[in-house]
This record gives sequence, C-alpha cells and structure tokens, in this order.
Amino acid sequence: MNAKPKPIALSRRERQIMDILYKLERASVGQVLAGMSGSPSYSTVRAQLRVLEEKGHVRHEEHGLRYVYLPAIPRDVARRSALRHLVDTFFDGSTEKVVAALLGGEVARISPEEFDRLARLVAKSRKESGT
Repeated sequence: MNAKPKPIALSRRERQIMDILYKLERASVGQVLAGMSGSPSYSTVRAQLRVLEEKGHVRHEEHGLRYVYLPAIPRDVARRSALRHLVDTFFDGSTEKVVAALLGGEVARISPEEFDRLARLVAKSRKESGT
C-alpha cells in the first residue's frame, strides 16, 4: 500500500491564505485578498492560490467565469502536519521539550481545569499506547 504524500511546507503568506480559506470554507481570489494584510496584488494572490493547488493544499471549482477555492486538506490534518513540523524543527522531535516550553513560565496561565484535561489526555494516550 502506498503512503499518502506529506503536504509540502507552506510560506507565511501561504499559511495566511490557508487560514482565510479554512475560516471562509470557500472563497474567490477577491475574497481571499480582502482578508489579507500587507496589500498583495490580485495577481499575486491568484498565483499563490495556483501554487497552493499544485502543492495539494487547495482545489478549485469553476463558478461562471471565476474560480472558487477550497481547502483540499482537512484543517485537523493540516494542523497535525504543521505541529509535527514545528516539533521536529524547534524541539528535536521531542514532545517532552514542547510541553516543557509550554509550561515554562506559563504555568500561572493554565487553569486547574486545563491541567485536569491535560492529565486525562496523557492517561488516555498511555492507555492506548500500552505504556
């Protein structure tokens, strides 16, 4: 069985476009442009959407004379891929280092309820992995 290819990493501007598409669920170039900061040109956004489509992150449908773009990858899949990239890049692939960084200096901002939920997630993960 062939493994599904990993999505290609995105630039900052491409991530911004994907965020807009996930929020709107579907959008024309003009709608994406309206949601962007930094005033890119219409042709730049159109080109970036085409690149995102080539990378497999976006697909389009034709509505009359215009294209409407939709995310091709579910947001939860994209989120996991981005998180894995972040963990591998900045934390040497270590979940422990990520948690330590999140908790370091930020403990006061985590409520007792959040700690309880985190503890349940850890316990569930341990049970599922058999460790």
